[in-house]
Amino acid sequence: MLVLTRKIGESFVIGDSITITVVSSKGGQVRIGIDAPKDLAITRSELGIEQRSEGRALLTKKPDTDPA
Repeated sequence: MLVLTRKIGESFVIGDSITITVVSSKGGQVRIGIDAPKDLAITRSELGIEQRSEGRALLTKKPDTDPA
């Protein structure tokens, strides 16, 4: 993991097309802005974990059998 120190208004670049900017910092929280191509999906990690868990549950769910 790369750890960077940035001040409000400072940025860093990932690859050729993603820029991360520190927008504000208050009370232990940091707000960031992400400038990335519109076709790139950006998901908060806790939502990604939730979605992957739901996907696994769907894959392992046994199909309902209809006795009729």
